[in-house]
Amino acid sequence: MRFVLGKFVQAFLALFGVASLVFFLFTVLPGDPAQMMLDQNEDSAQLQLIQTKFGFDLPLYQQYFYYLNDLSPISFHPTNPSKFAHYDMSIYGGIRLYKGPEKTLVLKFPYFRTSYQKRGKPIWDIIKETLPNTAILALSSILIAIVVGVFLGILATLFKGHWLDRTLLLLSTIGMSVPSFFSAILFSWFFGYVLHSYTHLNMTGSLYELDDFGESYRIIWKNLILPSFVLGIRPLAVITQLMRSNLLEVLSQDYIRTAYSKGLSKYQVIFKHALKNAINPVVTAVSGWFASLLAGAIFVEYIFGWKGLGKEIVEALNQLDIPVVMGSVIFIAFLFIIINIVVDLLYSYLDPRIKTT
Repeated sequence: MRFVLGKFVQAFLALFGVASLVFFLFTVLPGDPAQMMLDQNEDSAQLQLIQTKFGFDLPLYQQYFYYLNDLSPISFHPTNPSKFAHYDMSIYGGIRLYKGPEKTLVLKFPYFRTSYQKRGKPIWDIIKETLPNTAILALSSILIAIVVGVFLGILATLFKGHWLDRTLLLLSTIGMSVPSFFSAILFSWFFGYVLHSYTHLNMTGSLYELDDFGESYRIIWKNLILPSFVLGIRPLAVITQLMRSNLLEVLSQDYIRTAYSKGLSKYQVIFKHALKNAINPVVTAVSGWFASLLAGAIFVEYIFGWKGLGKEIVEALNQLDIPVVMGSVIFIAFLFIIINIVVDLLYSYLDPRIKTT
């Protein structure tokens, strides 16, 4: 119980730190958010109205408090409708736990506020629209990394010391070293442009695209191939080397020698006895990489035109749509933390010794 509680305390502190860092980092950026919402309109009356409505005229510490209050699932709001951040169910949703003459206590879902550039569209709606595409891309990438990485790791083990083994090690090292955005540009140009007549792959494109009549969306599965492979290159390289080293270590153990003494072939020993023990550390790496892929898809999505949360963040940065960036970053950090907590709890269940470390 103490182990579980400690993990959730660490998660809360990490999320609080991310939210604070994101707030102060983007608050000190040059530019007037109220002016951005007016599209450079010089109407001073409307400018003052927006500053008051969204609290831009408040001191920094009050803006910080109200931002954390919006993110908190349990929040306090002024009861008076004329005051800033008063409780409006149409905006915050949730359940009113207590209503006093001055303050209202609310249980709600975290409120990420609204976009500057998309006519006040709620950030949560933007996340819900783009997150499934990012999740599909991350899942397909990690699936490619597992299947190909395990296969190449076994292949390198079978041909240890051979030129094929050395080539696979060299390629996996390069795969871990090359940044994803460079790989994305290279693969998009080479397979989507130079070899387009052979591959029939597009340089850019998302999973859903309008049909020829512009009336409905259709699924274009081939647009998933290049971005998922590029995003999976680094975990694929890690899994290849990890699988090779683990398999070689397992093959040196006594029970493997016993299996050989029974007359089993090398292939039978690997696939029937060694593989299941060598693959456990790979599962550990996969769980960590999946959380990283959700955050690391930003530039890959943007380069390939994949309509996911990463592309949305880059476009919001270009347009200085700060609430979209802040809300998306905090949400990705939340997913990253939750996935890592689940993985740690799963490991502690499978191996109770982890709780004492």
